[in-house]
Formats: sequence, C-alpha cells, structure tokens
Amino acid sequence: MTDTRRPQIIQGGMGVAVSSWKLANKVARAGQLGVVSGTGLDIVVARRLQDGDPDGDLRRALAAFPVPAVAQEVLDHYFVEGGRPADQPYVAIPRPSLTESLRAQRLQVVANFAEVWLAKEGHDGLVGVNFLEKIQTPTPWTAYGAMLAGVDYVLMGAGIPAHIPQLLNALAVHDVASLPVDVVGALPDEPYSVTIDPVEVMGTTLPPLKRPTFVAIVANHVLAQYLARDVVTRPDGFVVEAPTAGGHNAPPRGKLVLDDDGQPVYGPRDEADPSKFVDLGLPFWLAGGWGSPDRVREALALGAAGVQVGTLFAMSDDSGFRPDIRERLRTSLIAGTLTTRTDPLASPTGFPFKVAQLPGTLSDLGLRDLRPKVCDLGHLRTPFRRENGKLDYRCASEPDHMFTRKGGETGEIAGRACLCNALVASAGLPQVRKDGTEEPPIVTLGDDLDGARVLLAQHPEGYDATTAVAWLLGSPA
Repeated sequence: MTDTRRPQIIQGGMGVAVSSWKLANKVARAGQLGVVSGTGLDIVVARRLQDGDPDGDLRRALAAFPVPAVAQEVLDHYFVEGGRPADQPYVAIPRPSLTESLRAQRLQVVANFAEVWLAKEGHDGLVGVNFLEKIQTPTPWTAYGAMLAGVDYVLMGAGIPAHIPQLLNALAVHDVASLPVDVVGALPDEPYSVTIDPVEVMGTTLPPLKRPTFVAIVANHVLAQYLARDVVTRPDGFVVEAPTAGGHNAPPRGKLVLDDDGQPVYGPRDEADPSKFVDLGLPFWLAGGWGSPDRVREALALGAAGVQVGTLFAMSDDSGFRPDIRERLRTSLIAGTLTTRTDPLASPTGFPFKVAQLPGTLSDLGLRDLRPKVCDLGHLRTPFRRENGKLDYRCASEPDHMFTRKGGETGEIAGRACLCNALVASAGLPQVRKDGTEEPPIVTLGDDLDGARVLLAQHPEGYDATTAVAWLLGSPA
C-alpha cells in the first residue's frame, strides 16, 4: 500500500546532505513532504560516525535498525569515540560498483535507514528520499534502507527511471531484485545489472514493508508519456523540473548552444506544458522557479498537485550546508551579489550543473584547476567495457592520465570538478589530504533566489523551514 496523502509542497532533495534529516523532519512536521537527499549517504554516515556522532543522533537511529547485528557491524567499522583528530583523513569507504561487497551493501542500507528514520522521528508526517538515476549501482541498497525506515515517497531524476517501480515492488516483499546498469561499450547480448538479495544483506527474513509512492522527476512531457504508457514503468506521479532548478539540469533539447557566458541556451522546446501532464491523469508538481505563494497558487490553477521548492529551503537554518557557507550565501544574497551559473562542464556526468558563484569554492575555475585530481569516492564514475570484455570505471574528474588510459576523450577533461568530494565538503565533511589541506566545496542553488531574499528581508537573522512552508502556503512569515 502506498501513502495516499498528497502534499502541496515538496521540499527538494538537494546536493549531498543539504536536504538533511533535520530539514526534512521540520518540513514534514509542517504538514508537507520533507525530503532527504539519498546521494552519498554512505559517505556522510561513515564520516559522521568517525567524527564521533557528537549528538548521538546516528547511534539513536541505528539502535532502531531491525537487525541489530547489521547496524553494529557498521558501528564497529566506522565509529570513533570522541571523534578522529581534525587533521586525520577519514577512512576510505568502498566506491560504488557492480560487484558490491556485503560490507558495502550493508553500509548503504544502514546509512539510508538512519537518515530516513531520523527524518521521520517524532511525527506522522510525510518523508521522501531523492535519488539520481545516473548513480545506478547503489540504488537497490539505498532504496531498501530507506524503505526499512518507512519512507513515504521515493523521487528520482537525472535519467530515465523506468525500472524503479518494479524495484520498489520487489523490495517491499524482500524479493531478490535486479536493476539494469548502463555500461559504455556493452554488447547487445551482454546486459549488465546489479542484484540485491535482501535476505542475504539482512541475514534474516523480515515482514513486508510499505511500498513508497514513486515520483519521477522529468523535464518534459515526452519522457513522462513514455514512462506512463506501461504499468511496468508507470510512476505514481511526476515532478516537472525546469532548467532554472538547482543541481543537475536536463540538457537542452536539440543541438547544444552556449551563450556568451558559456551557459547552455534553453528554448521553447525546453518549456514544459502543464496541460500535457494534466492529460496523463497522474499528480504532478512543478519545480524550478515556483518558490513563492503566487507561484504555488498558479501551479494549483494549472492543475498541478503543488510545487517542489529547493533553494528557499537550502538557505534556511535547517539545511545541511556548512554554517559558514550558508552565512556567506545569505550575506551575498542580501547584498545583491549572489548569482548562479549553469555550468555545462562541472559535472563529470555530462549533465549541466547549477553552481552558485561564491569565492573560495569550485565556482572559481582557477581553484578548480589547482585542485590535485583524485577519484576516491567514485559515485559519478561511468562503467565501461574494455576491449578484452572486462568491466572498468572512469570519471572525467579523475587524474587525466588515468581517464585517457581508460579510453576517455581528452576533450571531456577541461573544466570538470570533483562533485563527489566538493558536495560532501559543502556539508561540512571535507576529506583531509596528506598535506593537511581540505577538499574545497562547491555550492549548488537554483536560479530563483527571490523567495529567500524576501524571507531574509523579513528575518535578517535567518529563517527556519517551518517559516518557509508557512510563507509558501500564504500564511504570514
């Protein structure tokens, strides 16, 4: 059974840990859909445990895990009483692959359980988790962990999530389930996939789980119509995301054209028609520039169930941004100097990526070039088939000689950022390198900064997620 409650406001799933459990919990308590970002939670939880879990939140969540021995295995491996020394690097975790070790599988499951459990703690509101389709290999385990915690919604974009409805059906009854994985150079008769065996992961059989509502994040009605036409691929609803939204954006339809600032040019073909979504008969939420009370009312008048809003919540007190970064963003916004740029090169995935222009972060192309290249987290690596038939992985943000040796094109290298390390750094968990330097952050925000500007004018010391929800719904802020 999926949850039939339908929110007007979906708080967007942003970055790595920016849509934190604290933010999602606050939004859910306010009667709307609070969403945690499921991207990189294995990194986040492993590092928080190494920092000593000072508030005890993770240990409280893991004490509720349905199989204590599995949670204890994660604690034994990563928890450091009192926290690691500040100048000591974090212990490495396994990079996602098509051949995940049992330890890596369990870390993914436990990490996603913990984040969702904390987001749901103390209320009966709605909590969702956001995943990227481009990061395919860990999805069965991340989704399973979220479902063990009773997640209400699963949202997924940055790709074509055609196989997710059936995956969620299988996980709800703890069936063995496979998810196809895109592999560059794969032969037609050589499909690749990852397979989860929940009984093996947990070491026991558990009662059936609630099957969460699945919402596909799309940029246009063409993809939505493709997904909706077959019961096997049909989601329970859509988020229709315009290119003004933060994070990864869909590339422009047609030939890529860049403006004078090197940003992709979006045209009329990239504008979604809400009436096409009304015709599909499934609920949909509009995203990207819909973060104000007037726009919420407009979306409802167009037939939408509501809106998805990210940037307004990212700038709130409850987001997972490192406090000094959030303060600098707010100061720049109030001063009128904060801008965002749709960077066609930053992400090694090839998707355009929205970058807030903030000194001292990887929005500075010079700083991006100075960073020594290393690929030690690997969530955005691309699997590819070597000529000898063996599977390997490459990333345009890894050391140049390694990328080209693996068949990567030199033209794909320039301007890339290591989003894995930089996004984790923006959440206050940067890796410390051998020379004592920390990984620099990168900040992603949407283009629509007006809502945050209005609330900061009314609340100069900052505003929380509850205030943001009330404002969006037309209540006094």
